[in-house]
Amino acid sequence: MAAFLSRRSFLTGLSLAAAPAGTAEAVDRRGCVARHNPQITDLLVRAPLSVGNGEFAFTADATGLQTFPELYGDSFPLCTQSQWGWHSFPPPKGLGPADLRLEPYDTYGRQVGYPTSAKGQEELYRWLRENPHRLHLGRIGLAFQARPDQLKDVRQKLDLWTGILHSSFLFDGQPVRLETACHPELDLLAVRIVSPLLSAGRLGVVLEFPYGSPEMAAADWGRPEAHRSRMQARGPRRVDIARELDGDSYWVSLSWEELCEIRQEGPHRFLLRPAGGQGQLAFACLFSPRPYVASLPTADRVFAASAAHWERFWSQGGAIELAGSRDTRARELERRIVLSQYLTAIQCAGSMPPQETGLTLNSWYGKFHLEMHWWHAAHFPLWGRAALLERSLDWYRRILPQARRTARRQGYAGARWPKMVGPEGRDSPSPIGPLLVWQQPHPIALAELCYRAHPDRRTLERYRELVFESAEFMASFAVWDERGRRYVLGPPVIPAQENHPPRQSWNPTFELEYWAHGLALAQRWRRRLGLAPEPRWERVRTHLAALPVQEGVYLAHENCPETYTLRNRDHPSMLAALGVLPGSKVDRETMRRTLRKVLEVWRWQDTWGWDYPMIAMTAARLGEPETAVDALLMETPKNRWALNGHVWQRPNLPLYLPANGGLLAATAMMAAGWEGAPQQHAPGFPRRGWTLRWEGLRAWL
Repeated sequence: MAAFLSRRSFLTGLSLAAAPAGTAEAVDRRGCVARHNPQITDLLVRAPLSVGNGEFAFTADATGLQTFPELYGDSFPLCTQSQWGWHSFPPPKGLGPADLRLEPYDTYGRQVGYPTSAKGQEELYRWLRENPHRLHLGRIGLAFQARPDQLKDVRQKLDLWTGILHSSFLFDGQPVRLETACHPELDLLAVRIVSPLLSAGRLGVVLEFPYGSPEMAAADWGRPEAHRSRMQARGPRRVDIARELDGDSYWVSLSWEELCEIRQEGPHRFLLRPAGGQGQLAFACLFSPRPYVASLPTADRVFAASAAHWERFWSQGGAIELAGSRDTRARELERRIVLSQYLTAIQCAGSMPPQETGLTLNSWYGKFHLEMHWWHAAHFPLWGRAALLERSLDWYRRILPQARRTARRQGYAGARWPKMVGPEGRDSPSPIGPLLVWQQPHPIALAELCYRAHPDRRTLERYRELVFESAEFMASFAVWDERGRRYVLGPPVIPAQENHPPRQSWNPTFELEYWAHGLALAQRWRRRLGLAPEPRWERVRTHLAALPVQEGVYLAHENCPETYTLRNRDHPSMLAALGVLPGSKVDRETMRRTLRKVLEVWRWQDTWGWDYPMIAMTAARLGEPETAVDALLMETPKNRWALNGHVWQRPNLPLYLPANGGLLAATAMMAAGWEGAPQQHAPGFPRRGWTLRWEGLRAWL
């Protein structure tokens, strides 16, 4: 189990350094939020709702708990997950990470090894990819003799202003009402159940615990002999359950307020039932990586804390309201904006970078992808919530020694950040991941956003090492091409658009621009700290290869003439050079033609959810706000927004939080503007058909 990190509310420090005002007319914050409360009236809806706090999340079915997980099957498993809740299978006998053989790549006359090949070491390769994997900590459901089709008049609403999930239904003619909420600072779920079925002894609560699994459900229910669940009483109304899985362990504490009885019905199944004939059951369930000796808060206190917490969240920071717009799409865009704020706050604002499915279910074994960190969390400072980014940005300092070792092993200076990792920071083997580089400038860009929120010496000192070590690697990774009198990137390299062969790819458009931007920011940090510019960084920055152009449009990389034919799928990442980035090396008319070409020929069924806000940001900077809005709301298979605010990508990826974070980054930019933007209200939105009010947003770089 990963080391437990110190906890604090994810709103701590939220109001430091007030963001600029937007419009004279105030946003109706509560009304804007309330009109987009998700509501469910069908037990079979495949869009379950979650409560959480950035460190812990619980996803429920329409009963308010995880009563009928079989309804969701493999399409959207119901999980309970945390930042610290990880599990590892025992490694192959006698083998460890250091035993993986690296594949050599010729790098301008020297051999550099990367963990990209499984040939002859399949078992170790697979183990390193799948371990550690995030764990489903336990199922909490209603215990009663009911089939899903026997529940009638199902009603569920997530009150976003309070963070409380309200659920109700009829069973056998009797009403059942539940309230479910997550504590804002503890990994604790509180539940209140009211029903005549309780007093009749026909309704209870069940806790069940699975073995670990790297699969999407993060649970293996078929190996009860492989783990242990031991119950220990801690008083008349509390039990603690010790969990052991291989070399990992954690604890679950359950306390209740009414007279109840609890018994263990199987190796990993515990049943809580009322014992006093009352029609109400309120309980709190806390998950912890170590024994929790303090008393648990009552359900009422958790509900009150949740309500106060979320009222502060929505009352502070940024807000966008689109009410009054004539464009019929405005309400849907506003819904996506509101739900994305909630989802990224509970899924992407923790003490480590989030996996692409957050704390909802597993994708890529629960590991996080550092090239996606920008898309998950860069929006937080723009929305006046820099503290929510700072928590995960600090994680880079924990893995800095390992990132330095990776760079040294490959013959580079500074720190090379991994791609697909767990909490320990070890890069996972992959034919693609270890050869990506666009995550490298992320700590610089994210630290700059934090500095703009808190422009003081403390911020500079907090992140200077991350900024400088990232820049050191970037400068040493670039290779001097004597013939062309320029610095080049790769080979080997795989661009952000991942469908390119690493040995035949060099000078990708987006990465060249990001290298120039990152090194310029690093030099700016040196000046702010009273240091002279670093000559090597400046030489690389000013002598980087020009962005590759063919027939008047930018290419994916310099050796890719088939960018718009054979390679017109995955991310059209060329566009990010102007939009996500200020585009210091970009010719605007060339980029305008590139945008037109992408919109004309790209295979949208083979894209990803963050591609649409990326396109919108490019269009906004080019002065094409209608195109920007059209991109955000483009109707494609990869831009489907469900009732719960999640964005479906494919059957084993039913949600994709980079799309939510990207939408918030794009809309903040379109509303508050960017450096050099036209001096007008909401320069990235159309003048006609849109009425927009905003508060508390920050202008983009």
